[in-house]
Amino acid sequence: MPQTQAAPPTLTLYYDGQCPLCVAEIEYLQSRNGHGQLAFVDVTHSGFAAEGHRISCDAALAQIHGRTAEGHVLVGVPVFAMAYKAVQLDFLAWVLSRHWLMPVLQPVYMLFAKHRQSISQRIGPTVLRLSRRFLR
Repeated sequence: MPQTQAAPPTLTLYYDGQCPLCVAEIEYLQSRNGHGQLAFVDVTHSGFAAEGHRISCDAALAQIHGRTAEGHVLVGVPVFAMAYKAVQLDFLAWVLSRHWLMPVLQPVYMLFAKHRQSISQRIGPTVLRLSRRFLR
């Protein structure tokens, strides 16, 4: 019987593997990714630039990036909307995909992204420990 190839992921997420808050979010998404709709790339991994993703490490560290199966690059809130949709978090996906909310959501996300390192230093390790405890 011929083997069927798995469909490519709907979305590849580019994330900061050195940020405990980011890692907690990625681990949560991975726990819900039973159908392989999402792929994950740590931009802080030493081989990231050599892997030819055509997304710079600096850009990906400034705010979350995603690449669709068709090759379209998403940045910021739309990445979360598509990721949540892929793992059946439909209400969150719906809220984050409302165009009329983007004038609020995107600036709030940008403010968070700008200060995510200091926020993550304060609460990230605790959030990561708690999320790992609940994901077991």
